[in-house]
Amino acid sequence: MMFSLAERFNILDQSLLQTQALWRIDPFQLSFHSSLPWQEIAPDLCQFLAQLTDDDIIEFKQNTASLLPELSIFIPQLSTLWQACELENLRESPLHGVEALSVGIPGRKWQQICAMGSAALKENKGTKWLEWCSGKGFLGQVLAQQSHLPVTSFEWQQGLCDSGQVLANQRKLKMTFVQGDALSASSTSVFNQQQHAVALHACGDLHAHLIEHVCQQHLPALTLSPCCYHLIEGDHYQALSTHGQQSKLQLSKNELRIPLQETVTGGQRVKQHRELEMTYRLALDSLLREKMGHCEYTPLPSIKKSELGLGFEHFCHWSQQQKALIFPMNDLTSWEAKGRQRFMQMERISLIQQVFRRPLEMWLVCDKALRLQQQGYSVSVSTFCTREITPRNILIQAVLPTQS
Repeated sequence: MMFSLAERFNILDQSLLQTQALWRIDPFQLSFHSSLPWQEIAPDLCQFLAQLTDDDIIEFKQNTASLLPELSIFIPQLSTLWQACELENLRESPLHGVEALSVGIPGRKWQQICAMGSAALKENKGTKWLEWCSGKGFLGQVLAQQSHLPVTSFEWQQGLCDSGQVLANQRKLKMTFVQGDALSASSTSVFNQQQHAVALHACGDLHAHLIEHVCQQHLPALTLSPCCYHLIEGDHYQALSTHGQQSKLQLSKNELRIPLQETVTGGQRVKQHRELEMTYRLALDSLLREKMGHCEYTPLPSIKKSELGLGFEHFCHWSQQQKALIFPMNDLTSWEAKGRQRFMQMERISLIQQVFRRPLEMWLVCDKALRLQQQGYSVSVSTFCTREITPRNILIQAVLPTQS
């Protein structure tokens, strides 16, 4: 089903508002309770979730497609929400002679770069490229090699600029690296009206600033894949479009993390590491609440994988050192078991948020795309690669119509 950007946004906006009592939750905090948080408003849904086995939960966590029809029985808005998330998949044109540029780039990252590069090259309306938050300029190298047009690569870290410039010079590519702060007013100096701007997985405020610069400077085109929506300065999302600003849906920084909770990289070892770490954190939280009278979760810093592998007792000693905590160290096996129970309860509760990840992301993407459309750009929203390559596979392409 084809929707205009405004239609898509309005459908998402209304349905997300109608269902906000379901997805505006913190599964980690709620895992302390044996009851589910929607008992009064959705008892049938709670009954369905309560009867799921651990194996059922693990299966559903890995397969949203099988979870959706099960939850749609209890949440009828899901069908409408997911229809509004359907996007055209761009057909990637093969890039010739780029293999030498892939040295040292992980496989999935290289696939993302080639897919995004192909999409940008098809829509190119500029005589120059601006690569925003470029890193070492891997995307810029592909664009420079394929189009023979000059690339300005703008990056905060001087070391990445230096490394990228060395690579570009070795490969005789027309690239100039500029070190600068993308969030500062001085960043406007790298823009000119001949550029097609590109940004692969630019985060939060960084991609928001790029959109504003493109609109203000009237660049001929933009190809953008947004990421990490929560990396913003404020406590809440600041909508860019008129539609977004008029919406009653105000997203907190924590809620902006919801779309990012799906990962496809890392494999079984990463999943096991996450499960172990969350189990230990939840186990210690239960101990501190029940034995020491703590009323809130005590945040702890990241722990090395090697230390995590030394067991729960070591984790407890480590946490005592990190936060100067005092608590009894007896009966740790039963506390660890309680942590495992809370982990599965957390996963059970998070199944609801899982089916709202993509709709929330689409709401955010539509807001950004509508901002560009309101400025006179012809805007398309599509996917540039499969979710197996990256779940952050949504692409915004904006082209300024030529004046006749």
